[in-house]
Amino acid sequence: MSATIETIFARRSIREYTEDPVSNNDINTILDCGRWAPSGLNNQPWKFIVIRNEDTINELADCTHYSKIVLQANILIAVYLDQETMYHHDKDVLAIGASIQNMLLACEDLGLGAVWLGEILKKSEQVNAILEVPDSLELMAVLAIGKPVKRERSSTRKALEEITFNEKYGEKWTGDN
Repeated sequence: MSATIETIFARRSIREYTEDPVSNNDINTILDCGRWAPSGLNNQPWKFIVIRNEDTINELADCTHYSKIVLQANILIAVYLDQETMYHHDKDVLAIGASIQNMLLACEDLGLGAVWLGEILKKSEQVNAILEVPDSLELMAVLAIGKPVKRERSSTRKALEEITFNEKYGEKWTGDN
């Protein structure tokens, strides 16, 4: 199995972090991986805000039910869709998802823990005010990142046969088709 596939299978959403700092080199690597995601017409519709200031983190923690995760993270990365560079909202949202996944996989590969916070979108206006973003930016997610607390983690997925069909919906995929 390739290193890429192993990283995909190993990645978990990490919600507990140590107090160890995340280096600027690691942050730059994470951001670079995010910006190398595919996007329609190569429009690269993303903007990132790196947040390390304790006061700002405390304010953002008030914007989500997952405040404990936000408060434990060493850094947060707010991910925005730049509506001035987008050409098709849905396609560009998908590109943002690819960008976020690239960053999550980079975190795994760097030995960092990360989780994609989507619930914070319910308070996007408050987040935008805290981060002083222009109206042209639409909040897509906030990533919480840090050195993971060491513990065993596991996850399950539905079987391919439950979610995959052969040629037409309803025709069961067996992997032998």
